[in-house]
Order: sequence, then C-alpha cells, then structure tokens
Amino acid sequence: MEPPICPACGCSLVRLGITKKNAVQHNYAGKQYWFCCKGCLELFITNPESCLAETAGLTVCPVCLAEKSVNATVTMDFNGKPVGLCRCPHCLELFNKNPHYFIARLAWQTNYAGVLGEGIGCCSQ
Repeated sequence: MEPPICPACGCSLVRLGITKKNAVQHNYAGKQYWFCCKGCLELFITNPESCLAETAGLTVCPVCLAEKSVNATVTMDFNGKPVGLCRCPHCLELFNKNPHYFIARLAWQTNYAGVLGEGIGCCSQ
C-alpha cells in the first residue's frame, strides 16, 4: 500500500484530513497523484521530476500519521505486505492492537477528520 503523500510538499493527506474525494488530482506519466492543494499541484507542474525525487523516500506511519523517511521506520508485516511505522514504541503497540483500523485509515477508508479538524483542510482548501 502506498500512503497518500502530496508529491509537491511531502505532507500526509490523511494527517491533514484531506479525503480522496476532495484531494486535488493530477495524472502524470500515466500515474494518478493526489495533492493537498492547488498550489502544490501548480508547484508540481513546474518541475514534476524534482518533486517526485524529493518525496520518493517518504512513507507515513499509519498510527501517528507522521511523514518519515523509509530508512527511519520499522517495517511490520500486514497480510503479507510491509508497512513502515515510525520507531515510537507506542505506535508499534497501538498498531499491533488494531492493525486493520490503522491500515484502513491510511487508505482513506475511514472518516478521519485530520489534525486540523473537521472541515478544515490544508492551504485554505
């Protein structure tokens, strides 16, 4: 599973409370990308390869929703697929108690409102 990360700024869209429905979408080189705002899409369009290179090594901890370098995570197995979590023991403990919830939240399959709260998105979205 590839967590939804804005390829222009590197923010976790789930952490910001941006749903797949209200994310700014753009197709580039045959792949669909989701952005936190129109400004990030405009930034991406000016130099997509640079943006993709800057955010290529990022993942999102499914518990705390922190954006982390893949090299700074602990890999857990979930249904035969690797999941990168931050190194926080509390996140590992919580993930082990209810992995299905955290995976579903990271995949935009819950009604999580984000750290900015209900109805408040990124960049005045």
